[in-house]
Amino acid sequence: MPDEILTLPEVAQLLKVAEKTVYTMAQKSQLPAFKVRGQWRFKRVDIDRWIEQQKEASRDEGRN
Repeated sequence: MPDEILTLPEVAQLLKVAEKTVYTMAQKSQLPAFKVRGQWRFKRVDIDRWIEQQKEASRDEGRN
């Protein structure tokens, strides 16, 4: 499903972190997110892209 929208608990489960961590990262714009009536939502394609960016950044740091 290309336009899949995830909830905060679903993203926390996907990333294997606490819900509070996802909430804080969303608030600080460290994760691509948007609000619907005050609740955080995440597009799956944006989260997948963010994961790939994090992997690339980790590889780049390892080279330095």
